[in-house]
Amino acid sequence: MSSQFLSNEEIVQRARKNLPQGAWDYLVGASESETTMRRNRLAFDRVAFRPRVLRDVSEIDTSTTFLGNDLRIPALLAPIGSLQVFNPEGGVASTRAAADFGIMHVVSSVTQPTLEEIAAAADRPKVFQLYIHGDWEWVKEMLDRVNDAGYSGLCITVDTDHYSRRERPMLTRWTPPTQRGRQSSDPSHAAAVTWDTVDKIKSHAGLPFMLKGIATAEDARIALEHEVDVVWVSNHGGRQLDHGQGTMEMLPEIAEAVDGKAEIVLDGGVQRGADILKAVALGARAVALGKLQGWGLAAAGQAGIVRMLEILEDEITVAMALLGVTSIGQLDPSYVCEAEAVVAPHEMSAWTNLPGNRIL
Repeated sequence: MSSQFLSNEEIVQRARKNLPQGAWDYLVGASESETTMRRNRLAFDRVAFRPRVLRDVSEIDTSTTFLGNDLRIPALLAPIGSLQVFNPEGGVASTRAAADFGIMHVVSSVTQPTLEEIAAAADRPKVFQLYIHGDWEWVKEMLDRVNDAGYSGLCITVDTDHYSRRERPMLTRWTPPTQRGRQSSDPSHAAAVTWDTVDKIKSHAGLPFMLKGIATAEDARIALEHEVDVVWVSNHGGRQLDHGQGTMEMLPEIAEAVDGKAEIVLDGGVQRGADILKAVALGARAVALGKLQGWGLAAAGQAGIVRMLEILEDEITVAMALLGVTSIGQLDPSYVCEAEAVVAPHEMSAWTNLPGNRIL
C-alpha cells in the first residue's frame, strides 16, 4: 500500500470507482449552490508563499503539538458522520489510521460503530464530537459515556441549528444514515443550543473543550470569555450555510481575536500539504481533514487513510524546505501574501488532472 498510490489524486480516483453515486455525492457535495465550498478552495488559492533562500534545510521537522499531544503533522482527522458508507469498518478504520500515522481522530457522534468501540480500537488520544440530539439528561448521559470511554477532549459543533439542503444527494434520492432516522430525533434540541448550554456542557464534561463552527472574530471573542480551549474555524466544508466566506478568509481576523489565548483548528477545502502550511502561517495550530479522510477510507480503508497522510507529509516536507523553514513553529504571516487564484475553484481543483466534471 505504501507505494500503490503516488498522489492523493490517485486516491480520489480509486475512491470514485469504489463508491456508489449516492455516497460519492454525500462526500464531495455541499449545500445549495456550493458557493461556500468553492470559496474554501478559492481562499487557499488566493494565498501565495514568500520563500526564503540560502538556509540550511537539510533536516525538516513536520511535527507539532495539539492540546499537549504530539502530532506527526499539523493535522487531525475531522469528525465525519456515516463513515461506514465509505468502508464497513467506519470510525474504527479512521481512528486506527490516526494512531498508526501519529495524529488525532476527532470522532463524530453520528458515525458507526459506537463511541466505545471506536475509543477501544486504538490506544492514542482522541476527541469526541457531539451533536445535541436530546434534552439535558440525554446530553449528560452522552458526556458520561465519553468520559468513561477515555476520550481526551470534547468538541461541540455549533453551525448545525438546522440541517441544510444538500442537493447533490437529494437529486439522486440518497439519504445519509444520519438523516434516515431523523424522525426519532427532535431537531429543536440542536436549534436551542446557546452559550449557556456550552457552559453547562463544558462544566459537566471536564475535558479540554472545542467549539467547531466559529466563523467570525466576534464569536471567537465570546468563545474566549467562555474559556474554550480550541476555537475551530469552520463552515462545515460548505455543507451548511451557503454563500459564506472561505475559512482561510475568516482565519486572520479570528487569529487576531484569539491572540494566542486558545488553540485554533481550521477545516474546509484542505487538500494539499501546502494548504496546511498556509493555515499554520496565518495562525492555525492544526487543520482538520474531512474529504481527504473520506477519500482515503473509500479507496483502501485504514491503509488508504495512512497513505493519504504520508503523501501530505511528503508535500509538507518539500514545501517547508523550499520555503526555508525547518520546523512548523517557524511559520508566520511573513511567509505568505495575497495573490490572484489561477484556477476556477471546485471540489477537485487542487489537482490539475481532476477537473470537476471528470469524475462526477
